[in-house]
Amino acid sequence: MIYLKINMGKLAGYKTSILSFASVDQSCSLLGQTTLPVLSADGDVNIGAVFSIHSQPLFKVHSFTSIPEKTACISFNLREFQFAQTLIFALEEINNRSDLLPGLSLGYQVYDACGSVPKAIQSALALMNSPGIHDSLSEPSSCSRHPAVLGIVGQSSSTPTIGILSVAGPFSMPVISHFATCDCLSNRKKYPSFFRTIPSDLYQSQALAKLVKHFGWTWVGVVNSNSDYGNNGMATFIEAAHQEGVCVEYQEAIFRTDSREKLLKMVRVMRRATARVVVLFVGLGDLIPLLNVLAQEGDPGLQWVGSESWITARMLAEKQSYSFLRGAVGFAFGNVKLDGLEWFLDSFWEMVFQCSFNRSREENRGTLCTGAESLAGLKNQYNDVSDLRISSKVYTAVYAIAHSLHDLLTDLKNDSGRSNRSVTTYTPQQVLDYLREVRFTMKTGEEILFNGHGDTVARYELINWQQEADGTLNFHSVGLYDTSMSPEKTLMINQKKMVWAGGQAEVPVSVCSQSCPPGTRKAVQKGKHVCCYDCIPCAEGEISNITDSNVCYLCDLEYWSNENRDHCVLKPVEFLSFEEIMGIVLVCFSLFGTGVTTLVAVVFFIHRDTPIVRANNSELSFLLLFSLTLCFLCSLTFIGRPSEWSCMLRHTAFGIAFVLCISCVLGKTLVVLMAFRATLPGSNVMKWFGPPLQRLCVLALTFIQVLICVIWLTISPPFPYKNMLHYKEIVILECNVGSAIGFWAVLGYIGLLAVLCFVLAFLARKLPDNFNEAKFITFSMLIFCAVWITFIPAYVSSPGKFTVAVEIFAILASSFGLLFCIFAPKCFIILLRPERNTKKHVMGKTSNDIHVHD
Repeated sequence: MIYLKINMGKLAGYKTSILSFASVDQSCSLLGQTTLPVLSADGDVNIGAVFSIHSQPLFKVHSFTSIPEKTACISFNLREFQFAQTLIFALEEINNRSDLLPGLSLGYQVYDACGSVPKAIQSALALMNSPGIHDSLSEPSSCSRHPAVLGIVGQSSSTPTIGILSVAGPFSMPVISHFATCDCLSNRKKYPSFFRTIPSDLYQSQALAKLVKHFGWTWVGVVNSNSDYGNNGMATFIEAAHQEGVCVEYQEAIFRTDSREKLLKMVRVMRRATARVVVLFVGLGDLIPLLNVLAQEGDPGLQWVGSESWITARMLAEKQSYSFLRGAVGFAFGNVKLDGLEWFLDSFWEMVFQCSFNRSREENRGTLCTGAESLAGLKNQYNDVSDLRISSKVYTAVYAIAHSLHDLLTDLKNDSGRSNRSVTTYTPQQVLDYLREVRFTMKTGEEILFNGHGDTVARYELINWQQEADGTLNFHSVGLYDTSMSPEKTLMINQKKMVWAGGQAEVPVSVCSQSCPPGTRKAVQKGKHVCCYDCIPCAEGEISNITDSNVCYLCDLEYWSNENRDHCVLKPVEFLSFEEIMGIVLVCFSLFGTGVTTLVAVVFFIHRDTPIVRANNSELSFLLLFSLTLCFLCSLTFIGRPSEWSCMLRHTAFGIAFVLCISCVLGKTLVVLMAFRATLPGSNVMKWFGPPLQRLCVLALTFIQVLICVIWLTISPPFPYKNMLHYKEIVILECNVGSAIGFWAVLGYIGLLAVLCFVLAFLARKLPDNFNEAKFITFSMLIFCAVWITFIPAYVSSPGKFTVAVEIFAILASSFGLLFCIFAPKCFIILLRPERNTKKHVMGKTSNDIHVHD
């Protein structure tokens, strides 16, 4: 630690004291012992490094009665020591090259942070302000010399790295980390001098979210380190997971100093939870205490998903008590091979064998080094070069600084025209500027460059822990996550090669609710996560054709949902067809009426000279029979698939045929009235209302209906129409009347003639029975009017094809009423009572006064 000697008596006004210190006392001196590097070598330019070569500091309680002793470090970390040796290996490799920094040697100063943030900051201060190993601590200029290094490599965790940047950042000292992945370090405003050769946790968190979604794990538990690395990484993961539709059942935070009671409580939460997948975004040092508790409590049977900090930690895989980690998956950085590193590491055998040359520490070490040990056949985390995922990032960081210096030297040489430059001309600020623009290719073929946030391209391997035949756990690469690829190829997984928790071959299931099949939608359970839901069947007319659909989609108007509610199918088209029973029955009645009418016409034609046929103008009788035939036949136009022509034909044929029919009946009624009017003395009525006038009357009345129909068809004719409003599940194919005024004008005119005919027939009902057929006309008109009056509400309220059936029924009923009421009595006399078919009988008591015209 660096201390400034200040007179405490001058602190009454701290502002004045500081100014006095700045203006009066121009020298300062270091108190206590300076922090020295654990590994160092001088060069023309030095590079600093901070690693946790020991895992823990040995804190002591100070009495404050004497100068505190230096903090000792315990728990030698072979992995971090390999990082330090990799840095030295890279520097020696660069110094031996003639194409990179020719004529300039690189030195190093490696400090031990002991896994402690204060020690990391202390190491950074030493690198920034240290006068050097052999310099005197009492030199007046010791507080004002240039930094001992031009760049710092480290640290292996995010929180210590933030501490280092708090010291180095304000002085533009570049810091390149090989393993600090917190996304918070990408903030250029806070950390403008930070770079890293490892991807940010932003990409890893997004990759983990896509991974759990890929395997259908929508219900997970999460555990993170209570540090910048864990808290920021997990926050990013949870945000990305929510975007992927993944829910978090519980979240726990741990730190390496947590009590056993807290860890046991956390284990109980894991066991009670329904999520069978746990995402561990935890630093290696924080994870080991939790794994120790889990090993003591027994295999929880969970599927582990890990972050890069521990997923390739060999020390975990080699420990038998951690066998419950079998099947764990997670992302790690791509592995590379560094030629020559294995030989370089083998020279440091002392730490490999855990021996010591110091007899006082022999009891702790276990054995005394003799110098005759052999490394043949021995592998541990220090000299194992089969997994250099992180060590290669240290190697890359050293080369990044070297290439920046090389570019700086090249530019200075070009600017000054001189090949030799003094080392003192290089500053951390210059190196920082060139680091931002550096771009080079490693001998492994990887291209290195930093983006605007100081990050490199994110590329991960998917690692799966698999148990070998001898019972050991090994790391198998089963996939790749590459952000430089297209979105659909970013995550590639070879699932057939994977093994899951407990050695199972089937993908574990971790969901709050089972997937909703097509035809249903998800309905979130009240007060629970969105991943906890009920499956609600889609309503009629709606579908969902994917699994776990949030909504059901409405089918188009002409479509309807099938029985399973997973496809839209064309709605059945409904109309009154000739094939269905109702259509067949109506056709039969129509043909039956046509046949009966034809039969009556034949009977009348055979007996056309008889008095009963000749009475009341036989010509009108035949015309009436013809119009009734048309009425029966026009009902057939209402059956079958509506078309443009059939829609126009059915209404016009019906309107004209019925007007012709009613006109004939009206003519016969007028004949009866005029005939009896002619019996009055001096009456000359029948002379004027003879057959020509009767024909003209029928033609005139019919022509009016024809004119109405022509106007209707010209302005707004009927047309086929798909009615999809009355019924949701079917399409009713019907004839739209086009102009409602035209339609009701046709019906209204028929009704007007029918009422007029009924009134006239009613007035003539008391004339002599033998000759009078007005009574039968009255009955026929009464039936006709009753049928069509009841037709109106039935027509309006009947749905679909029943509307057409009601109209056909009204046509047939009124036609049968006219046929039977008018012609049945006459046919009865003609066929069954021929003796009454005489002129005498027809004339009756008033025969002397009546003269009937044919």
